[in-house]
Amino acid sequence: MSALRFSDTISAALTEAILVVTIDNAPVNALSANVRAGLMAALDHAEKSEDVAGVVLTGAGNSFIGGADIKEFGKPPVEPLLPEVISRIEALGKPVAAAINGAALGGGLEVALACHRRLAAPTAKLGLPEVKLGIVPGAGGTQRLPRLIGTAAAIDLIANGRIISATEAKTLGIVDGVSGDALLADTIADIKTTSAASLRCTGVLSVPSEALEAIDKAAADALRKARGQRAPAEAIRLVRLAATTPLQEGLAEERRTFIELRDSEEAAALRHVFFAERAAGKVEGLEAIAPRKIETVGIVGTGLMGSGIAVAALNGGYRVIGVEQSAQAAEKGRDRIAGLLDKAVQTGRLDAAGLEDRLSRLAVTADMQQLAEADIVIEAVFDDLTVKTELFQHLDTIVRADTILATNTSYLDPNVIASATQRPERIVGLHFFSPAHIMRLLEVVNCKQTAPDVLATALALAKRLGKLPVVSGVTEGFIGNSIFSAYRREAEYMIEDGALPHEIDVALETYGFPMGLFAVYDMAGLEIAWARRKRQAASRHPTERYVVIADRLCEAGRFGQKSGRGWYAYPDGKRRIDPEVTAMIEAARAEKNIAPKHFTADEIVARLLKAMADEGETLLSGGIAARASDIDLVMINGYGFPANKGGPMFAAGRR
Repeated sequence: MSALRFSDTISAALTEAILVVTIDNAPVNALSANVRAGLMAALDHAEKSEDVAGVVLTGAGNSFIGGADIKEFGKPPVEPLLPEVISRIEALGKPVAAAINGAALGGGLEVALACHRRLAAPTAKLGLPEVKLGIVPGAGGTQRLPRLIGTAAAIDLIANGRIISATEAKTLGIVDGVSGDALLADTIADIKTTSAASLRCTGVLSVPSEALEAIDKAAADALRKARGQRAPAEAIRLVRLAATTPLQEGLAEERRTFIELRDSEEAAALRHVFFAERAAGKVEGLEAIAPRKIETVGIVGTGLMGSGIAVAALNGGYRVIGVEQSAQAAEKGRDRIAGLLDKAVQTGRLDAAGLEDRLSRLAVTADMQQLAEADIVIEAVFDDLTVKTELFQHLDTIVRADTILATNTSYLDPNVIASATQRPERIVGLHFFSPAHIMRLLEVVNCKQTAPDVLATALALAKRLGKLPVVSGVTEGFIGNSIFSAYRREAEYMIEDGALPHEIDVALETYGFPMGLFAVYDMAGLEIAWARRKRQAASRHPTERYVVIADRLCEAGRFGQKSGRGWYAYPDGKRRIDPEVTAMIEAARAEKNIAPKHFTADEIVARLLKAMADEGETLLSGGIAARASDIDLVMINGYGFPANKGGPMFAAGRR
């Protein structure tokens, strides 16, 4: 029988009386209106045709169905809606199986859940990550998944937006089997043994009974991670509902909740973040520029930052050469990197084979000449201009002419470093955030003379490291630290004007930050910023407003948690408001004759948002940041800004 076509994106062929329906909507087979209409037409054909005994749904390429079509976000819905397609699959009088050849996410997994049988390739990824967009599954996910795997497991997956492997999906009971190269043949064979009389419809199953304690724990864990976001809480409510409500009632409530959340501020903010991530790293003029080939990454310095970068590079599949000042330091550096990898094994993120593979690609040495083999060298040494400049001048004499040199500086001017080298065009900034093997953000600094293919290579490297690259121009502190400095400065002005540290911290945490600003200072330690302020004192304009309170804390030996005292006191390791700090603040106000005023939590947040957004506008007008959404991504992924508020630029615009 010749191939059938039911829409531009849906084709089918009859194999052994089984209609194999292929979804082909590159790049991820998203559930567009054309896909939905084509699926309905294919199901109609299967039901009417006496030649068709069953249906197998599969995807073209490396995806089964990657989820909703983002081009339809924010637009009026087009018939047929996904719940209609899914109900049609489940109610078909002939068996329907999903051959899950790749990603089955969001609506893609909901389609698979409606099928009567499910087999997955070993590389398949499955999940209902809708909460990450501020919504809940809207086509039966919260009602069908708990009927298959139980309430606690469904809460864990849906309320956390967790994406799992085919193996875990088999263990949980989401898929009936995992099949290798013969996935399609195995699925056809499987469905041929399924009679119409024995069809297993997920929607008519009863939710398995389980201990209430397990359900409550899964819910509490998810709510703790959600930090006040609404979608995870609604997901938990809907999953629980599945155990006590008939399917159609549960589906109706799920759809009502989905639409309500879809139109919320939280969802608008998270959609903004989603599209911002797709735009990040795209640089005008680089579209046709091919990145250089990178196989070996050199790292100078294997302390806290360097060891984290090394682990990220090893996880990315690169060979890594770490360099230290002495053989003893090199041995400690290797132990530090191996220790981070061991921790990944202990937490289940890495298996023994993965550990062995990474260690086989790692060398740490005191011989800098070994860097002659590197395709890129990243320095992670002390943030001092002389130290970094002399290092790059020395590297000029060792590495190949086509080797890229990257500086990890936080505040120094990489243009100054580059201008002191033989080939400034090969210098780029790679500002990692600590811990570098965990933090997703990477500021890629486009220096004055950085060659286009060097920048393209840095972006390609970042993506292979699993990072979110955001391109920044050169200014002190780049994007993130520039905004953070303005945010910190405004917070200290408010302290002088009448607020107290804990009032600002409570306002920020209520807004959605994981930790208040002054608590973060104490955790990080106050002495580094103090040293920087002292270095800058000579160049500070005499009329610039300057708050001395942080300096006085340091002069009193209050360096944060490590010293037991900072902006707060830590008598038993727990944070406490300290009357001594309040007295120091009041004394500083009195010296300037400042009459303290009271700030509401909303006033505190509004003032800090304005400071961040104003600095962001300065960065945009100066060409340091390419787009406002890049600034939002930096603050969300590097500084704890709540993603469900969209970032400071988005939030300021909404206010």
